[in-house]
Amino acid sequence: MQHTEFGSLLAGLWADLQQPAVLWQAAVLGLCLGLAWLAARALRRPAEAAPDERFGRRGLKRLAFPLAALAFVLVARPLLKNWHSVSLLDLAVPLLASFAVIRAMVFALRHGFPRAAWLASFERLLALTVWSIVALHITGLLPEIVSSLDAIDFNVGSQRLSLWLILQGSVTVLAMLLAALWLGGLAEQRLLAAAGLDGNLKLVFARLARAALVLLAVLISLPLVGIDLTALSVFGGALGVGIGFGLQKIAANYVSGFIILLDRSIRLGNMIVVDKYRGEVTQITTRYTVLRGADGVESIVPNETLIGSVVQNETYTNPRMRLAVTVQVSYACDPERAMRILVAAAESHPRVLADPPARAFLVRFGDSGIDLELGFWIADPQEGSLNIKSDINLAIWQAFRKEGIEIPYPQREVRLLNPN
Repeated sequence: MQHTEFGSLLAGLWADLQQPAVLWQAAVLGLCLGLAWLAARALRRPAEAAPDERFGRRGLKRLAFPLAALAFVLVARPLLKNWHSVSLLDLAVPLLASFAVIRAMVFALRHGFPRAAWLASFERLLALTVWSIVALHITGLLPEIVSSLDAIDFNVGSQRLSLWLILQGSVTVLAMLLAALWLGGLAEQRLLAAAGLDGNLKLVFARLARAALVLLAVLISLPLVGIDLTALSVFGGALGVGIGFGLQKIAANYVSGFIILLDRSIRLGNMIVVDKYRGEVTQITTRYTVLRGADGVESIVPNETLIGSVVQNETYTNPRMRLAVTVQVSYACDPERAMRILVAAAESHPRVLADPPARAFLVRFGDSGIDLELGFWIADPQEGSLNIKSDINLAIWQAFRKEGIEIPYPQREVRLLNPN
């Protein structure tokens, strides 16, 4: 067997397994894992009292076990080394460290992209990558692979780049981005919980904080691995040309999103009508706005459409909304009596406001009867308008039948000319 770290570790571990003293290592490792489990369980109990907390103890509990176990092993290893060999603990350290890294990265990704469907596949890929790096480190092959990757190099202007430098930079940028996303989510949680800020301003500050943290992460991580930021000038120029030609709509939607959030013309919870879509605003992002209709269908409207079109905001300054019901009665009935029945039907409904009061109007004299209109106001348009119209129409029909008021059928007079 070659004299590598892996060979030394296996030889030491095999030698320890031949001795009864290995039970001390197993006992110490079991004790460390037990203490870590107790620490994680103690941290989990306060989190259950606050299930909506995303970034406090509830989020840290996933990291508590591997971090606590690693800390206990690192403390116990030098103490036990004074009397026994610690090959088993030496093997446990990189395994627990890699376990903690996987948990930390997945935790940051889940809160940076809470609705992403690709996280499950990426979690398996991440775990495979981390365990592979640990295996290469233990076997002693990692330095040789690093040297081979560093030997494949090329120049971008005056900057020397190699595959190892690019890989190292990608990993560093990814780690910094994950930290930025986690901090951005923490800042968003704090901003959304602030009581003195407008809802739209909270969203604006949250988006700006996340974007600033991501940009700062990139600017910090690249110089750390020796990549000059001026080497990205070509990429920046290409990105500018792409935005100017092919990404106009995307850029316009992002700018429109910030305008909507800043001018506060549309807020979460507003009932709006744009184009042929009507619904409650349930989400405003920097690219689109989500409208949830009364039928449960959600419409994703680009922000550029909201900026460039006429938007009817039913709850912009006042949530009260006027609805109208039309009905036709026969010429043989008393229209004033029918109008009183219409008003009474509206006033009997619990959603109809008393101020302003419901009123009935004689609209016109039609071909078959007299057209009446009942107008009334509601304060909860988000609850729907079709249901209340149906209730009032049903009440009117029942009252008309009880009072003997006729709703006429269309009447036509047909004359036959030249019957022969």
